[in-house]
Amino acid sequence: MTYAAHGSPSADITDDELSALVEGVLSRVGMIRRAIVVPPDATRAHSCAGTITDTAARFLGPRLGAVLPALGTHAPMSKPEIRRIFPATPESVFLVHDWRRGCVELGRLEPGFVEAVSGGVTCFDWPAQVNRVLASGGFDLVVSVGQVVPHEVAGMANHAKNLFVGTGGKEAIDKSHWLGAAWGMERLMGMTDNPVRALFDEALSRFGKGLPPLLWMLTVVGRRPDGALALRGFFAGDDRDCFERAAELSRIVNMEVVDEPVHKAVAWLDPAEYRSTWLGNKAIYRLRMAMAEGGELLILAPGVDRFGEDPGIDALIRKYGYRPGPEMRVLVDRSPELAGSLAAAAHLVHGCPEGRFRVAYAPSPSLSREELESVGFGWFDPAIAMARYDPSRMRSGWNPMPDGERVFFVPNPALGLWIDARRYARQRGIRGTAGR
Repeated sequence: MTYAAHGSPSADITDDELSALVEGVLSRVGMIRRAIVVPPDATRAHSCAGTITDTAARFLGPRLGAVLPALGTHAPMSKPEIRRIFPATPESVFLVHDWRRGCVELGRLEPGFVEAVSGGVTCFDWPAQVNRVLASGGFDLVVSVGQVVPHEVAGMANHAKNLFVGTGGKEAIDKSHWLGAAWGMERLMGMTDNPVRALFDEALSRFGKGLPPLLWMLTVVGRRPDGALALRGFFAGDDRDCFERAAELSRIVNMEVVDEPVHKAVAWLDPAEYRSTWLGNKAIYRLRMAMAEGGELLILAPGVDRFGEDPGIDALIRKYGYRPGPEMRVLVDRSPELAGSLAAAAHLVHGCPEGRFRVAYAPSPSLSREELESVGFGWFDPAIAMARYDPSRMRSGWNPMPDGERVFFVPNPALGLWIDARRYARQRGIRGTAGR
């Protein structure tokens, strides 16, 4: 059942309006004795999940048993990040997800199902894993909060992904990410239905009875003409319908068709959100279908000082570097350590421009030119990059520079998906110039 479906491409929902919507949904759920909220972490601070979680905390009071940020493989949130994003939620209720040791298995999808939905691309069984507190923490409601936006692994982010990846375990994350990479990220980004989503949906259908009742609260976030963020939609419900409605709006709000291939793109990564190439490579994922052959993507990343979000994955990235899919599949077959860390292998495929365009980072001083070049990226002097492409002066989209250079600027790649018109037309089998 869908409890709320508010939004449009031009909507601009205020914090007060959002809080009223959240309270209205919670008041319709019925008796709540002890609830847990599962919001995104600091890497998705723009999702409006802070307002939703704070509102739920006020509404529920002592009935709020816990808040479990959906970290997936990300580093735990710091106390300053919690205070910044969730200022009205008591710090004492926050838990930390441990994707390596903190999960239980609800059930397992058989290899035949995975092979069938992937068209034979992969064939393995897949475990539906969640943080154990969701299954045995004594809650009678799980409020799953998050933003729906085009995504490199799931096609569109959120809904069951928030549980099976955001609070999932190593095997589930590894295999789902590898399936997405094997299927092809450019085939699934922006698509509601794809093989990875089929895993999540089937697992929820078969094994969801092992969880408390689920309530989804989903947002769609865009930008105003002045570049400021705007909440374009809020959708809530206890089934897939709210996700489908949010995804439909997100494709309008968050997919931008550019009129020509981009020869020079500059992406800005806010240091409060982006600390690693594991996160920062969203600039590559979301812009790759807009880039021209031989083009250049410069990533302004003053907070990026490492490759992985944890030491183990960081070491794998440093050892193998970013490589095309065919190379990585051979390496996975030969290397037990890569075969045992398929999420890292998938990430190395996702972050490779495959020789089509060049990628350079202007990173934190803690990440050297030699380190970046060793994994396949270029390095650009951060001081020069920030002076020339000052994000406070650049506007979203095309920017003419004083010396005649023409630059396509993206202030936050996590908010969208960019694709050039001809590629968009080819992929969808339509003629003429594609519009947004």
